[in-house]
Amino acid sequence: MEIILNGQAKQIAATHTVGQLVSELFPSGKGIAIAINQSVVPKSDWPTRQLSPNDQITLITATQGG
Repeated sequence: MEIILNGQAKQIAATHTVGQLVSELFPSGKGIAIAINQSVVPKSDWPTRQLSPNDQITLITATQGG
């Protein structure tokens, strides 16, 4: 199925969860925030939150600096 990840189309398996997507992109999973269709998804929901076709996903990573 196709999702929109940070404005770019991406093909993923039809049964992907948020947790699986994060694991593929950022194995440590630290410093990540996710919103799906403009609603923040708490990290505690990642393992069970299924993705749907055409979901608009915003993935933000924390950066250090100062």
